[in-house]
Amino acid sequence: MQIIEMPLGSRARVTGLDRVAPAYRRKLLAMGLTPGVELTLLRIAPLGDPMHLAVRGSELSLRRGEAGAIEVEPLP
Repeated sequence: MQIIEMPLGSRARVTGLDRVAPAYRRKLLAMGLTPGVELTLLRIAPLGDPMHLAVRGSELSLRRGEAGAIEVEPLP
């Protein structure tokens, strides 16, 4: 499952990064989106872009296309 498929307010665990350029992969990892980390989808802009996430005590905004590279598994 990808972040863009998550319902608003749901939690998930990052399982990996899919189809992403090495430079962008380093950027996502530097922002704390490493495999195993838990995140929460806080908000989605009215037109669906960007998405607002809570990760490791910080909040991030990612464009929908960028977030599509992050694979997650839903948490209860």
